[in-house]
This record gives sequence, structure tokens and C-alpha cells, in this order.
Amino acid sequence: MEFSKHRIRRPLYMTIIISLVYCFRVTSSLLVLMGIRWPRILTPKQLSQIILSQKNPLKALQFFDEAKCKYPTYRHNGPVYGTMINILGRSGRTTEMKGIINQMKEDSCECHDSIFVNAIRSYVQAGLTNEAIFLFKSLPEFNCIEWTRSLNTLLEILVEESKLESVYQLFLENSCGWEVKSRAHFLNLLMNALCRMKRSDLALHIFQEMSYQNCYPNKESYRILMRGLCEEKRLNEATHLLYSMFWRISQKGSGEDVVVYRALLEALCDNEEGEEAIQILGKVLRKGLKAPKKCYKQIDLTQCRNGSDTENMKVLINEALIKGIVPSSDSYRAMSVDFYAEGKIDEGNKVLKEMHDRGFKPSVVIYEAKVAALFRDGQVDEAIMVIDCEMVQKNCVPNIRLYNVVIKGLCHERKSTCAIKYLERMSRQVGCVPNYETYETLVDGLCEDGKYVEASKVMEQMSINSFWPRVGTLNSLIRGLCQVGDLHSAIMCLEDMISLALTPDIHVWQSLLGAICCENGMNEASFKTLEQLQTP
Repeated sequence: MEFSKHRIRRPLYMTIIISLVYCFRVTSSLLVLMGIRWPRILTPKQLSQIILSQKNPLKALQFFDEAKCKYPTYRHNGPVYGTMINILGRSGRTTEMKGIINQMKEDSCECHDSIFVNAIRSYVQAGLTNEAIFLFKSLPEFNCIEWTRSLNTLLEILVEESKLESVYQLFLENSCGWEVKSRAHFLNLLMNALCRMKRSDLALHIFQEMSYQNCYPNKESYRILMRGLCEEKRLNEATHLLYSMFWRISQKGSGEDVVVYRALLEALCDNEEGEEAIQILGKVLRKGLKAPKKCYKQIDLTQCRNGSDTENMKVLINEALIKGIVPSSDSYRAMSVDFYAEGKIDEGNKVLKEMHDRGFKPSVVIYEAKVAALFRDGQVDEAIMVIDCEMVQKNCVPNIRLYNVVIKGLCHERKSTCAIKYLERMSRQVGCVPNYETYETLVDGLCEDGKYVEASKVMEQMSINSFWPRVGTLNSLIRGLCQVGDLHSAIMCLEDMISLALTPDIHVWQSLLGAICCENGMNEASFKTLEQLQTP
């Protein structure tokens, strides 16, 4: 009877496995296209909407190619090429993306710099940095009149990969062309890279040569170089840099410059040069911040002169800067964000208090920095209190960036289930729509915490909003759903994977086979037979 029982069940098993293998082996190019209603006259904007609505990138590509056949007078323009390139790039189909880029070049349609920015990033994410460099060098062959963003994007990537020789060569080849409008951003990148390598002397040389490149140092240039010089204890050069800043960009007493001033003052304290720090502080208040006389006359620095405690001296100097700056939202924002970025939460809170006492309303950028600092410090409850209570009391509405910081922090602390309520809260808030980063962070966090059923529900919302997950996310989710015995949801995710023209890895098939065998009571011999069926 037992043998007969298995003979009756086997066709069900075989049907399931054959169906899965069939889905796996059918190539995306042979998938039957769903019918769409083509308009009487097609415009590039309409075609962009059509291809954006497609879940399968290869299906979108087929509609893109089919448009010219259906409408002989139709011609693609730059935006529709950009849409197609973005779709293929996000799905990792760089070969097809390269074909569309070449087609755009042959059509010689006018295209925006942002198209190449996205293509360069897609190449780099796929590990094809050389292809990204080749694409940029071929830009003269395209009908693109400005390359500034493309050059800056590529140089940022090469700097992060420490390929400074390639950076230098690219800059020499393109810095003098009319297609590159601004060089300050790149030079700041290079100075930052050199400072990280403890070569602030070379960064200082670049800073001094900026005027010969038809650009002038901005506040970011001063901030980068000041930190680099202070970290290497080159305090004489840092002091001269400060004085040059007074007459170059601080003539109107911008409070945002306080970040640069504070870097030098704290470095002097660390080097036990308290008297020098106090003298420079006075010049900063008078010449740099243009503080009214009544402000710095009321500041008592006698404790700094008498005390030998370096940390206490820093606290007093910071308080002097807080009280001495000309009150403005920008100055308070710059100082508080800088404190929180350095993990000095108490000092940042003092700036917030001073800001409130002066009648200024903290911006969401400040709270974003504060929440991020609290999560980095492991103060999860305090971070949640900021968004749940403090911001409500101050009548400050969170934005998408702040929500993403909260969700990322909770997932990092293995509290992903708590993060779900913030996704729901975002959905109810007018003008705040979850983006790809929101869903990806939350799904990955739930999977790491073993909450696969909840992750599949979030994934469903993600698909409804036309955000498609990465292949690695789907692989992890399917394996997890099989582990918890939710075979139905696992197969639904597999169908989503096939519809996205993604290929499951071998571990996904093993998990599905194991789950099917467990659900239907198959013995070990049958399981091994099915594993052999899966092997090519």
C-alpha cells in the first residue's frame, strides 16, 4: 500500500519540478509579450511611459525596438534613450545597454550629460570600470555639449578606487575643453584623496594652483585642506590658510565658515597651544564671523587660560563659537551638522538649544545628522525619540532621507520589524513616497533577521510601486521562505524573478526541491533523484 501511495503522488512532484525547470530554462527573449494598445501617433514621451511600465527589462527593450517598425516616421530622442539605458543599467544588462548607447550615437540625437552619468555608474557596479572610461573617452562622438557631471562622476569613482594615475591623465585630457564648465569639484576631490593619503603638502600645492585652472577655492576647498593640514599637525600652514580665508570668502561674515575655523582651533588645543588658540579665536570672532562687539566681549575665556584640560578648553571654545556667530539658520545648521558628523552629540545638542533660544527653527537636515549620530553611537531609543517626539514638538516634518536613515539604523541594530512601521508612516505622509533605497534596505534587513514572510510582504509593496529588487535579494528571500515552509510565497517570488528575466542560483533550486520534498513527505531517495534531474 505504501508503494502504491508513492506511485500516486509522484506525478504531482514531477509536475511541480518540471514546471519550475521549464520556467528556469525558458529564455527571456522568447517570452510572449503582453499586448499593449499602441497610440495612433507615437511620441517619445509615450514610449518612455510604455517601457517604464514593463517589469521585464528585455520586454521593455523589445517595445523600444518595435516602435520604429510600427511607426516609420518615429525617431527616438535623448530622454527616451536615457530611459531605456537606465532600465537596462539597473537590471545589470550592460551588453544590451552598450548596444543602445551605440544606437544613440548613430542616431546623433541630442543627449544630456545625465545619460552618461547613469551609464558610467552601471558599468562600475557591474565591475566594468574600463568600459566606463572607454565610454567617457568616446563622448566627442555623441551629440552632447557638456560633460561636467560625467567627468566628475568618473573621477569620483577612480579616486575611490585609488586609481590616481588614471585620474590625473583624464583631468589633463579634459580640463581645458569647453565641454567641462567647472573644475573646482574635481580639484576638491583630488585634494580630499591626497589628504586621506597624508599628503596635505600636495593638496596645498593644488589649492595654490587653482586660480591657474580658471577656478577659485570655495568653502569646501578650505574645509578639506584645513582638516588635512590639522591632521598632519601642519599648524603653521593651517593658520596661514585661515588668514587667507578671512579676506577671500569670509568678508561678509558667513556663519557657515565656523566649521573650518573650529578645525584649526581644536587642532591647536590638541597640540597644547592654548594661548595661540585663544588669540586666533578672537580674530575669528572679529574678522571671520564679524560678530558684534557685545557678543565676544561677553565671552569669558579665563578658564581656557588657567586650565590645562584640553577637552575642557575645546568645550569652552566651542561654546564661544556658538555664542559668537551671527545668528542665522545656515550658521547653526553648519555647526550642528559638523558636531553630529564627528559624533559629538552633546555639543550638537547645545547648538540646537542655542538655536531654539534665539528663535530659529531647526531644519530636517539637522535632525537627519542627529539621528544618524545616535544610531552610530548605539543610542537606538534616543534616535527613535527624535523622530517620534522631538520633531513633533518642534513641528518639523521628516523627509524621505530621514526615514531612510531611521530604517537603515533599525535594520543595522537587528530591529527590522520596528522599521516596518516607518514604511507605513511614510506611505501615509503626503509628499513622502518610499524610494528604492527604502525598500531594499528594509527587505535586506528583514531577511537578515529571519523575517522572511514579512520581507515578502514588503517586496510585494515594492513591486506595486514599480521598484524591482536585485537578483541577490530575491535569491536570499526565496531560500528563506523555503526554510520557514512558506512554499507558496517562495514560488510566487520565483515567478517574479522569471518575469524580471533574472536567473536563480543553484542554491535557490536546492531550497525549492527540499521544501517540496518536506511538504509532500518524499523520502531521501526521491530527493536525490530530483536533484539529478536538476543537474544539466
